[in-house]
Amino acid sequence: MKHYLLSVVTPADGVPPASGELAEIMRRVQGFHRELEEAGACVFDGGLSAPATATVVRAEDGDTVLTDGPYTEGEEYLGGLSIIKAAGREAALDWGRKAALAIGLPIEVRPFEGDVDG
Repeated sequence: MKHYLLSVVTPADGVPPASGELAEIMRRVQGFHRELEEAGACVFDGGLSAPATATVVRAEDGDTVLTDGPYTEGEEYLGGLSIIKAAGREAALDWGRKAALAIGLPIEVRPFEGDVDG
């Protein structure tokens, strides 16, 4: 089994869905997470706060410097993630497809380096 990262690609200037639409998206996302759990594929998942809440820690001259805000700004940001276990690329892509259908946003599927037991 390998571990894969499913990244939710969130538009930085996106307009949040209306409350009724958001409720339906959340229902689908909860169903997706329940399916991951029932299949034993979920290692960890969660949504992330907005990029403005980030703090970057840099090493400089043997000390650290903190900077408020995201490391980089762009048209999209990492809005959430799932770390899953899958038998291979195709199985991971199937989970990515299900995630994309549930949330309605692009999902980047990326393997972790090396094989993982269990």
